[in-house]
Amino acid sequence: MQIIKPKDIENYKEYLTEEERSQSTIDKYIRDITAFCQWINGRGIDKKAVLEYKEHLISTYAPRSVNSILSSLNSLFDYLSWHDCKVKTLKIQKQIFSDKDKELTKTEYMRLLQAAKNNKRLYYLMQTICSTGLRVSELRYITCEAVAIGQANIHCKGKMRTVILPKQLCKILKGYIKEQNIKSGAVFITKTGKPLDRSNIWSDMKKLCNSAGVARSKVFPHNLRHLFARTFYSLQKDIVRLADILGHSSVNTTRIYTMESGDIHRKQIERMNLIC
Repeated sequence: MQIIKPKDIENYKEYLTEEERSQSTIDKYIRDITAFCQWINGRGIDKKAVLEYKEHLISTYAPRSVNSILSSLNSLFDYLSWHDCKVKTLKIQKQIFSDKDKELTKTEYMRLLQAAKNNKRLYYLMQTICSTGLRVSELRYITCEAVAIGQANIHCKGKMRTVILPKQLCKILKGYIKEQNIKSGAVFITKTGKPLDRSNIWSDMKKLCNSAGVARSKVFPHNLRHLFARTFYSLQKDIVRLADILGHSSVNTTRIYTMESGDIHRKQIERMNLIC
């Protein structure tokens, strides 16, 4: 039986940093591992214990979340050379339609913007994500300097890419920068001058749901990135180019962003007129 010690977690965290994993990825791995340690509650760890935890996860979370958590644990077990403790992830049938209850439409997005007008920081931040396809973790690269030249150089997940900022976006952000008296660095910051984090943005967006008349299940920062992807793909039909813009290593990831709802597919096949 093995025991995960606090020092093991600290060393693993340092290892992930040396591997140049993003801070959000590191935080996620450590959060998953900490939750497992709390569940195991000091007991010894072997394959049987991890399988029991897997069953607990299956009864609590959606399959993709289960696999994400198991991947975190398996990564730690690899690092510790506890290969016998690793467990298999769930096999999930490929999803071909998006979840209608989570798909944010352009009309709903516009209603959210209208509701956010009294919160200028949120109002401009949402437009920045939705017009560029940025990840929330990449917002810190939207700086005064980037706005001035109309493009941001993003460093994420060991890769570098250039994101073009629309002229209209640059125009409104320059006005915001001047109004807020931001001299340099990140545009979207807290009162203490630090870049906003995911929880700040998530909380602010959820406050818009009632006044905008948009379901809470659709309102979260990453959904703005999905709306950008679907809108771009509907115009260009170039998934390889979209993968480059979003910073995806594989177009298989990008396909998730471009999935249509079952209702849209139903309308398309009904227009084919293949029934007598």
